[in-house]
Amino acid sequence: MMKSLEIELFQCRSDNYGVLIHDPETGLTASIDAPEEQAVSDAAARRGWKLTHILTTHHHTDHVEGNLGLKEKFDLEIIGPINEAVAIPGLDQSVTDGDEFRFGDHTVCVIETPGHTAGHICYHFPDDKLLFAADTLFALGCGRLFERPAADMWHSLQKLAALPDETAVYFGHEYTLSNARFAITIDPDNARLQNRLREIEAARAAGRFTIPTTIGLEKETNPFLRATDPAIRRNLLMESKTNEEVFAEIRRRKDSF
Repeated sequence: MMKSLEIELFQCRSDNYGVLIHDPETGLTASIDAPEEQAVSDAAARRGWKLTHILTTHHHTDHVEGNLGLKEKFDLEIIGPINEAVAIPGLDQSVTDGDEFRFGDHTVCVIETPGHTAGHICYHFPDDKLLFAADTLFALGCGRLFERPAADMWHSLQKLAALPDETAVYFGHEYTLSNARFAITIDPDNARLQNRLREIEAARAAGRFTIPTTIGLEKETNPFLRATDPAIRRNLLMESKTNEEVFAEIRRRKDSF
């Protein structure tokens, strides 16, 4: 039987999450992005793991700043999105939507999710029920639209929402409390969201992480996945609008929240 991946989670920079995944069968260890060289290196040392890969999701500095230093220190392989290849420091292998590769005995599926950036990708480990979504899907949120329009991000989020509900989602930043306070303004009568807001407030007051979430929980409570919901559409006075238009309005409101 295939052994489960081990996960080391830590915060770095101001609000980034760092994530290491380790295959105990082969010893392979990957950092999901490399926000900060020393923090990633220290996390590996705490666990006694040798980094072998960086799985890059997109080109923003707070996700690739540690690439070259970690590559020099560990002689690792950097995998990243083909549509941002020129902007990924130290890239060795470029991947695109629908590609699959192996991480030890574990299958990794590449899902292209343009929106936050033009070539952003997510890494799905279907056998492990894991998704590394970086800055596409957050707990109760989604990434700002820097390089592609709202319709593209809506389509990207639908690809992630189609994954099994039990899929654990690891995201790139600790924005959850702010996202929750915004979400309740869009979907105020959602009892599950009301409960989740209270849980998040308690967790953050105690200094606890809010990661991971799950696809199922996000579909119940994340307004950015719920543009089809009749109550949300009524609240926004957008009952006759397209899903893309409703999503765009929710994103616009969050940008100024």
